[in-house]
Amino acid sequence: MILPVPATPLHPLPRLARRLGLGPEDLWVKRDDLTGLAGGGNKARKLAAIVADALAKGCDHLVTGGGAQSNHARMTAAAANLAGLGCDLLLTPGDDSGNLLLDRVLGARIHWLDGGPLPYAETEAAIQEHARELAARGRRPYAIPIGGSSPLGASAYADVGRELAARLDPGLVVVAAGSGGTQAGLAAGLGDHGKVLGVDVGARPGLAEAVQELAAEAAALAGLPAPRGRCRLDTGQAGAAYGEPTGPALDALRAAARTESLLLDPVYTAKAMAGLFAAAREAPRGTRVVFVHTGGLPGLLASRYAGWLTSGRPDDAAAGPAAAAEPS
Repeated sequence: MILPVPATPLHPLPRLARRLGLGPEDLWVKRDDLTGLAGGGNKARKLAAIVADALAKGCDHLVTGGGAQSNHARMTAAAANLAGLGCDLLLTPGDDSGNLLLDRVLGARIHWLDGGPLPYAETEAAIQEHARELAARGRRPYAIPIGGSSPLGASAYADVGRELAARLDPGLVVVAAGSGGTQAGLAAGLGDHGKVLGVDVGARPGLAEAVQELAAEAAALAGLPAPRGRCRLDTGQAGAAYGEPTGPALDALRAAARTESLLLDPVYTAKAMAGLFAAAREAPRGTRVVFVHTGGLPGLLASRYAGWLTSGRPDDAAAGPAAAAEPS
């Protein structure tokens, strides 16, 4: 395998659970931030399947895109290097910090999307057009959708869903939902949309419909029946726009860091953890909750978030257990 994905830890978070008023065995984390591949993250699983497909089809170039702090773009550049492929990234403008700095270190060719952030569909169209331009110049490109969220990419997360079902049988799995592929794959593996709560970070319009469709396609590729039920989304954590920080996300980020030394990022995982905080307050007592950590540490180090992270704002997000002081 060109891109081996190591087994990642699954362990309880007893100190954070106590802060939320949960039992010590009620809150767990699946550490897919530890997949390796130039900093780690959930995209390693998707890219392992996607790159294998690109090589099988004789492609010599990967093309994808997203925001300046795209974890998927950074990991695609890394995957291309390991597979001996070229890599072109179509990105919204940003300063050279965080993921964007690593894109440059990894040697990807960066093409700026004009006029600042483009709507999701227009960015997808730009990826396809750039691939066509490369093909016209004699290259053999493989166009990867935003976030690697093709049915093939999503199907990689069916394995994680099955692992969680076999090891813990969780009542609820919480994950950041950007392009929707990871949530879709988890639902396919668990066999039930009702067990997976995606926390919408504001990246993709029509996200619920996309997850529903991807989950059925991912399940079919994995040899599984389509998951029952309907997609579950928390749409209240995104804030003003994709990538814009929020108060609840800052509180969740600090709480995870100061109880479990678990580092989250402003764009995805901190908002997902804020969604978990809200869901945990409503879940029946004794529900086993799993947080799927999708990575994103380079985004935490992006210069645009430095002031937000070091602000004097108190940990006051949710009056209730989440805001209580951690016992010494």
